[in-house]
Amino acid sequence: MSEQFTVAGQSIPTITTGYGGFLVLWGILISQISGSESVTSYFPSLLGLPLLISGVLAGKFPEKRKLWMHIAATFGLLCAIGGTRFFMVMSDGINYASGSMLMLLVTGSAYTYVCVQSFIQARKAREE
Repeated sequence: MSEQFTVAGQSIPTITTGYGGFLVLWGILISQISGSESVTSYFPSLLGLPLLISGVLAGKFPEKRKLWMHIAATFGLLCAIGGTRFFMVMSDGINYASGSMLMLLVTGSAYTYVCVQSFIQARKAREE
């Protein structure tokens, strides 16, 4: 069987945990810095929490890694889809809200791409 898929020397569960933690912190910090009273400013945190949990559980329970990583990939895709709202508000300029949307679009797309590459490599490794 081939070696585990890594990006910059990090396993996908580790990347997932880091990305989830980043999103949780981003949502909290941006909401506090901007003084927003809207629950929607915590949207990155709400998407990041399941990613963080999935990454931790995929690392702790290798026999269920496939399940947890598919859940994580789904939330990564939701990040990218949620970020597409940036195109509806970009004419207003970059502010805290539109910046968060752009961040979700870029990072969610990149994370989803990495997950798909990992799934492809895992399938090839199983076929060997």
